[in-house]
Formats: sequence, C-alpha cells, structure tokens
Amino acid sequence: MKERIYKRFQWPRLEGRNPAETLLPWAASHFDTLLFLNSNEYADDRYASLPWAIAAGVHSEFLPTSEAVFDGLKSFADQGDDWLFGFFSYEIKNQLEELSSANPDHIGMPLCHFFQPQLMILPGDGGILIGLLPGHGDFRTPEEVLESISLFEPPPDKRTPPVNAIRARVSKERYLQQLAAIKAHIQAGDIYEMNYCIEFYSEDATMDPVRVYQELNAMSEAPFSCFYRLKDKYLLCASPERFMKKQGTKIISQPIKGTSARGKDPGEDQRLQQALYNDGKERSENVMIVDLVRNDLSRTASKGSVKVEELFGIYPFRQVNQMISTVTSELDPRYHYLDAIKNAFPMGSMTGAPKIRAMQLIEAYEDTARGLYSGAVGYISPTGNFDFNVVIRSILYNAKSRYLSFMAGSAITIGSEPLKEYDECLLKARAMGKAVGGEQ
Repeated sequence: MKERIYKRFQWPRLEGRNPAETLLPWAASHFDTLLFLNSNEYADDRYASLPWAIAAGVHSEFLPTSEAVFDGLKSFADQGDDWLFGFFSYEIKNQLEELSSANPDHIGMPLCHFFQPQLMILPGDGGILIGLLPGHGDFRTPEEVLESISLFEPPPDKRTPPVNAIRARVSKERYLQQLAAIKAHIQAGDIYEMNYCIEFYSEDATMDPVRVYQELNAMSEAPFSCFYRLKDKYLLCASPERFMKKQGTKIISQPIKGTSARGKDPGEDQRLQQALYNDGKERSENVMIVDLVRNDLSRTASKGSVKVEELFGIYPFRQVNQMISTVTSELDPRYHYLDAIKNAFPMGSMTGAPKIRAMQLIEAYEDTARGLYSGAVGYISPTGNFDFNVVIRSILYNAKSRYLSFMAGSAITIGSEPLKEYDECLLKARAMGKAVGGEQ
C-alpha cells in the first residue's frame, strides 16, 4: 500500500458547524464510494477517539463474492499499514454458522465492503487534516483538495420533498400474531430472548441521500452516525450503539437493550430515565445480552480478562433514552484482531439468546432480509485498532431501483407486552419516517 501524504489546513467555514453540513455535500458530489463517520461530539462516550472522518475514493478494496469474508479481509488488511473503512452485513452469519437466508433483499448491499480510500479528511487542531494517496484519482496534492472544497457551493438549504407511500411490511395485527408465536418458542425453551424487527419501505422513492441524512442526523445527533455511499446504494445511519472497539489490546463492546421515550421537560425526562433503570423487564433483556457478549468476547480473550465495566447505564439521546452496558476484555495475542469481531458477529443485541437458535427464528418470522441492517460500519486504523457501530436507526436506499427501506425492532422476552413492543418499534422508526417525510 502506498504511503499517504498528510497536511493540516485552517478552514474557518468548519468552525462551530457539523461537517455533515460543510464537508459531506462536497465529498458526495465528487466520489461514488464514500464513508462519512460522525460522532456529533457526543459527550457521554468515554471511549471516543475519532470525532468524525471522511474516507472517499477507492485506491484498493475488498469486495468478496463467494470467499470466506473474514479470511479474505485478514489477507487484505495485512497487506499494508493504511486506514481501511467498510462494513459487515448481517448476512455474514451464514458463513459463521449453519444458517441460511431466503427472505427477499430489495437493497442489494454486498456481504462486506472495505476500501483503502484515495482521500481522507479528519479533524486537525481547529482545522482539517487532509490525507491523500498520490498518483491516483482526481487530486494530486492536499492543496488541490482544499481548493476544491473551498470553491464548492452547496445547493441552497431546503427540505427534501417527502417520499411517497411509506408502508409497513407487517401490519399491527400480524405483528401481534408473530409476537404470540415467538413467545410460544420462549415458553417451550427454544430461546429466552429474540430481537424481532419489522420493515417500513417505499418502492418508488426519489430522494437526495445527502439531504435526508442531514435531516436524520439533525434530529438524532447520534454518536455512531454515518453516511455510506457504494455506487448507487446508500446507508444513512443514526446509530446510538457501538458494536465493538479495539484500543491497543483492549476490546470494548457496549450492547443496548432497554428503551424509553424522552420527557417533555427535565423533570419528566429524569422520571422516565429512573423508570427505565428500575424496569425489571428491561433489566432482564439487558443482562441476557451482557451474558451473551461476555461469552462472545471470552472466545478471543486472555484468560480472566472479561469484565462488565458498567451494567444498566442510562444514556439520553435526542429521540430516546437507552440502557447501555459495557463489557471489555484483553485480546489474547494468539488471535488476529479481526477474530474478535468474527467470534462476536452478529452482535447479540440484534439477535437474542441463544444466538444461533434466535437467528434461525429471526429468519422464520421476519419478512425481509436484514442485509446491512444489524450489521456494522466502521474503520480499521493503520495500527490495527478499530471501531464499529451497530447499523440501527438507519435508512437504506437503492437509487437505481428507487427502493427505500428502514427497519425497527425490539427484544422479545417472556415478559414482553405485545402492544408496548409494537409502540417501541414505532418510536424507533419515528426519526427515519420524519427524515423521508413519511408518517409512522
């Protein structure tokens, strides 16, 4: 891999503004492969390290068709010491366990995509840090990149026209029937928790992905937000959840299980947060997944290093309050760093427990292939550190077929009240529906 040239520049137009408003429109107008990671300066992430990043253009990429994803990605990543950005689709599960998928996939994202970007833009001492691989693409020097950014005039600010005919794939009546069947599996001892998701979609959607992302991001301001363009396919993500981070030898996973609405004022919000913390059903969901994550991390951990750093933490976000726990381990030096992801994927917060049986039932009861939803997006640094989100609270869009999709779900346990679970799905879907101009 070629050596990247970095240069810092002052850029006053960024001061006090979200790069989603300033840099993303420029990048999206110049590159058909692009990842924008955006923490929205979320203050409560104790493990935050990269406030935002733009990775654009392809110098080299890993786009598997039939080969084993993790084996191929290891070979690709070990070729050099540059940054890699990309995603893992939920459907990789079929390579990791004896599972299959037959539900329709209307978006068509690949199983996995990682790329070494031609261009990187990072925050840098009050300005921006431009990292360029020379001799490839439209820009020869960081100065040329800066000039192009400075001359770019984004289109005038205006709301995106609403997407017509957003529909629920699953009716309320069918949802309640499905929950009764899932709870029967729990009563029979097949599983003790399952994440059941439903899809909202439009088959004739025309939209500006950048503007819709900007509106979704402004409503949610999530710490693991991202915009991913892969040719004519888009992910617009407002995720509050970290799947896994590697920091040196430390592995960090922060599963979310437990949701409540935000209050209308600080007093009501505090009462709702306290009620969430004390809710036995939500605690039960959370601790089940914590135990699953502990088991997943133990498969690549140094002996005795798996710890629960925080249990039942309550964190406020723009749309909802969430119950988040933090599980950590030390990576055993016998393992490649990607083995930590492989042995914990897909994340337990989006499957249930026991994980394999839960995934079998997800396939049986859901009507749509999850694809990139419930997968993970993030980066691998030159030193082998990484950080990946959980792809939730996300809009997926195929511009060629004009198919738009977003999904929402909740954890089903023996104590679940079906109407409350349905309302939780609608609560989680609300921001995506507003961003595309639909009503849920």
